[in-house]
Amino acid sequence: MPVYEYKGQGINITDNDSEYKGYFDAASEHKLVVKKCQDCGMLRGEPGPGCPWCTSLKWEWQEVSGKGTIYSYQIVAHSIIPGFRDWVPYAIVLVELDEQSGDPTPDDGLRITANLLNDNMEPEAEENVAIGKRVEVAFLDTDDGLSLPQFKLSNEAPKGEVWRYPV
Repeated sequence: MPVYEYKGQGINITDNDSEYKGYFDAASEHKLVVKKCQDCGMLRGEPGPGCPWCTSLKWEWQEVSGKGTIYSYQIVAHSIIPGFRDWVPYAIVLVELDEQSGDPTPDDGLRITANLLNDNMEPEAEENVAIGKRVEVAFLDTDDGLSLPQFKLSNEAPKGEVWRYPV
């Protein structure tokens, strides 16, 4: 039973953990996976056994490209977690992945949350964070063998309008 530590936080991934083990196993191979419903075929990023679209309990892991658009974000200005205090301010982004953008309705999509990092795997500068910017998955590898899916800005042009909170 692997127990990892990241920034002072223990991460325990047991062999019988159906919610997260497959996610972290794929991440260790630098692959991003989400759950795919075996009944309706819809993808979902959030944890939980039931499909939010059809309530089926049957699912499997599905690899995705890891490319998407910042749907929303939050700048963490004060961290209560000691290990993240040297990162502040840092951005947590809600990314709408390309695979299911605007599906099953225009207001829905396959969305997952992660930190936004730069090419040095450090927090992206606050002035570079904006809704509508394109991102891609990046894997932060820890010293003890854990790989954490994060996002970084891509070189792709935005598909629509870009907006950021006034500073």
